[in-house]
Amino acid sequence: MTGVVRAGVVSELHRERLAYRRSRSRRSTAIALVSTVVFAALVWVAVTGSPGWPRVRQSFFDPATAWRALPAVLDGLWLNLRVLVVCEVLILVLAVGVAALRTLRGPVWFPVRALATGYVDLFRGLPLIILLYLVGFGLPGLRLTGVPNDPVVLGGIALVLTYTAYVAEVFRAGIESVHPSQVAAARSLGLGYRKTMRLVVLPQAVRRVLPALLNDFVALQKDCGLISVLGAVDAVRAAQIQQAQSFNFTPYVVAALLFVLLAIPSGRLADALSRRVADRQGAR
Repeated sequence: MTGVVRAGVVSELHRERLAYRRSRSRRSTAIALVSTVVFAALVWVAVTGSPGWPRVRQSFFDPATAWRALPAVLDGLWLNLRVLVVCEVLILVLAVGVAALRTLRGPVWFPVRALATGYVDLFRGLPLIILLYLVGFGLPGLRLTGVPNDPVVLGGIALVLTYTAYVAEVFRAGIESVHPSQVAAARSLGLGYRKTMRLVVLPQAVRRVLPALLNDFVALQKDCGLISVLGAVDAVRAAQIQQAQSFNFTPYVVAALLFVLLAIPSGRLADALSRRVADRQGAR
């Protein structure tokens, strides 16, 4: 009988706690909504009340110009998406290889480690816009057989070279975060270096650095628009063409909004994975 009473009391306390948490959550949501609306209203009043707002609205936020430019900018964005997918695949493969080379142990592998380290230092330090010019105009200038002249391909090469260096460091951090006992246990079971990396180390490393990888690829989504400096008709270049025809900057705003809409889902996914990894580490 006492146990039943205690269970009832615990159940009642649990329901009260849940109700209290729900009320706090609703209150927090309401406060956040009201504060957001107030802040947005203040910003809107400040911007639209400025003396130059009518001219800015006509030059950057003209609905008719945006509607006319949208098809061309969408076609250019489709090119950006294709470049993004191809570059992501190549970056993942090459970055894993560079990270594996940087984690090789033993003096015999020093030249390989030094070469991988030099690659990472060079392309992480070199501004992407300069590398685009060097690759986009320097490689065709050599007039070598088999060197591509397509600005999309050349721009993709520059993106892969730069982001492989960044992602390789992310992978290296993940590989080195795996405890050495994991490697020792795998080797004691007779697994060689390759199988140890493929079956034991890399799966754990990828899970740990997945949020950071997604953040790098969110940045890559934006930087894919830089291939326009080589003449590729992507979203940015298409917006530039439309702007030259209408003498209105609204096409650039259209391209910017499309890039933002493309990046938001990836950003939220990266945040969710970061929280999930943090929760798992906290549970341990």
